[in-house]
Amino acid sequence: MTQPDDPALQAYGGDELPPPARAVASVIVSVGLVAIGNGLLFAFIPVRLAAEGFAPTWAGAILTGLSAGGMAGCFLTGAMVRRVGHARVFMTFSAIIILSNATISIGAYPALWIASRALYGLAISGLFIVTQSWLNDVVDNTIRGRVTAIFYVTYVVGVGVGSFMLRFIDIDTPAAPIIGIAFAALSIIPVGMTRLRPPPPPETASIALGLAWRISPVGLAGMLAVGGMSMMVAGFAPIHATATGLSKNDVALLMFAMPLGTILVQLPAGWISDRTDRRYVLIAASLMVIAGALLAARVDGGALLLLLAVYMLWSGATESIYAISSAHANDRAGKGDLVALSSTMLFAWSLSGFLIPGGTTLLTAAVGTQAFMHVAVVIAVVFCAFVAWRVRRSEPAAPEETGEFTPLPAQAPPPAELAFTGEEAEALTLAEAALDGPPPPEQAAPPLSEDSTGPDQERGPFLS
Repeated sequence: MTQPDDPALQAYGGDELPPPARAVASVIVSVGLVAIGNGLLFAFIPVRLAAEGFAPTWAGAILTGLSAGGMAGCFLTGAMVRRVGHARVFMTFSAIIILSNATISIGAYPALWIASRALYGLAISGLFIVTQSWLNDVVDNTIRGRVTAIFYVTYVVGVGVGSFMLRFIDIDTPAAPIIGIAFAALSIIPVGMTRLRPPPPPETASIALGLAWRISPVGLAGMLAVGGMSMMVAGFAPIHATATGLSKNDVALLMFAMPLGTILVQLPAGWISDRTDRRYVLIAASLMVIAGALLAARVDGGALLLLLAVYMLWSGATESIYAISSAHANDRAGKGDLVALSSTMLFAWSLSGFLIPGGTTLLTAAVGTQAFMHVAVVIAVVFCAFVAWRVRRSEPAAPEETGEFTPLPAQAPPPAELAFTGEEAEALTLAEAALDGPPPPEQAAPPLSEDSTGPDQERGPFLS
């Protein structure tokens, strides 16, 4: 047992550290609170703009601004964490979210809202990266998969709850952004009171597209396909629904159903992918995306329940491509490649998340709000054909080399393992030993991949 005068314990203001599983609850609760405000504003913005008589392309431009901010957040967060640490950066991003929502509450000024949502995109991406880094540092392999699953399910449920709240809000008032401000402010409290150990400052991880391609062409292609496609489907669905005449309450119900579809589709798809070649599940998910997009174009103006079912299928299949592509790439990476792989996957996701919604916004101006359905079909067809080609060219990973599937929402940045210097890694190991006692032999080194919930092992990096 560590002595009460240990400096590491004094930094927490107490005599005994809480168990990691209980300590991480504060961070997970914070993200859940932010997600509620996120879901509410995602549903509110297109409905309010339509009520004010603005063209749907304005809502698309706002979504593109959010994606651009998200890409910036992916690159700026590491430097910010190195400067002031995880907790302060988390609170800084929460403050930026509050500022963004406050700007929305001023009134319906689309040009101003583009800048506001770009700030929000920067903040929410950075907040996710900080949170994932924090959790990965604290939990070990025995609970990593469960904690990650709880973390992401909490976020997805929070988004759905926030979207559903629009049914009870007058969109002609600033009530929605004010409620978003309240939830963002509440999210600061659990993190401000947390006793989690702050991780050491990260080094900047390199982007290695060639290495990622050699490790897993399918994994990299999955990130390039789904990074923007998921943002496009989630962002343009309420824009199109509003443009086709759905009421505020129906849009709120649609935005609640889509995260529910994520859970209902992704969990069984992940379970199946753990027991077979994940690439077959990716092909099936791609075909479901194609079917969902084509059906969505046909059920406009039809029965609401049928519309909800189609969008649940479509959203769930899209999110499944993201999570399974991430798991597939990790299956085929060696321990020494995980840092470069994860940072490269983050870059691919960010680039796609900016380019695809931006291009779709331009198409919307030309062909109408159904443009995102056609874009989704094209992306899914190309990705499905590519995965099928890779199945013919390479063998699946051996069952003993595959990790355990972890549910991931495609609208959140993929977990990026940030590199530590040799001295920092050694200091981290010594700090863990001082705080928690000597770990079992198989857990002596910090885990390198959040998807690797079993003992780490070398894997052949050039299988796929």
